Amino acid sequence: MDKETIIGLLNKDLEDEHGAIIQYLTHAYAIGEGEMACEIEALAREEMRHLDWLAETIVELGGVPSLKRGTMNMGGTSVSAWMANNVGLEEGAMAQYAEHIEAIDDRKIKRLLQRILSDERSHRGDFEHFVEKARKEGMADIRGAQSDETARTLNWGIEHEYTVILQYLLQSYLTPNEEAKEQLQDQAINEMQHMGWLAEKLVGASGSPVMEHTEVDRSSSTADMLRADINIEREVAETYDRAAGETTDADIRKLFLRLRDHERYHVDVFSDLLEEEERSG
Repeated sequence: MDKETIIGLLNKDLEDEHGAIIQYLTHAYAIGEGEMACEIEALAREEMRHLDWLAETIVELGGVPSLKRGTMNMGGTSVSAWMANNVGLEEGAMAQYAEHIEAIDDRKIKRLLQRILSDERSHRGDFEHFVEKARKEGMADIRGAQSDETARTLNWGIEHEYTVILQYLLQSYLTPNEEAKEQLQDQAINEMQHMGWLAEKLVGASGSPVMEHTEVDRSSSTADMLRADINIEREVAETYDRAAGETTDADIRKLFLRLRDHERYHVDVFSDLLEEEERSG
């Protein structure tokens, strides 16, 4: 099998990992704080690890990781039904990985996919358990329909954080600068925390997180990547600062100010990296 075909198969796997991450996080946020929500978020983090492995392998083969969101099933009106959908998603992933393991003749890649397949089997068992747990405990969707200015700002923040998570991860895979790669991955992890804080705060305020992103910068040079990142972080820091001054909710104001400070930190990190990159030519 030629490299382009393998890259295509791995990108399909990567897209479906992306879809699973968003589906599982949406479910975790929708049921609020609790043991099961934490366990579902942990499963989403494992899918993030799979995405990272797949993306790195795609780049090693000379490809570019896809940012598309793959297979999802967001139907159902009960938490138990959502968990059943997650079982189905894992079964689909298991079948696809088994098919790709059979088709790909690269020993290293087969080993990686077998490792991921093992995780997906475990995830299926976890979600089968959650189907019954949700039914027995009468778990319900706690999201509301609040759409005031604060709710809109929280959802705007989720959209931004989702966008830069993808942007920084993609840049980390493509940059040849090892220091920039490490920092971009670190800041992407920080942005993942932000997205969770915003979503949880929105659900707590009777709102409903909208898990969508905007256009991701696709600069090809490290310097241009960092310039784009600095610009977006400055704009976002200003927006969080302004939102903090406008909300009457003390807890949400505290969150906005914390996010503002983090984004300003990202500006400083990226500015230092850009200075070094320009100095080295």
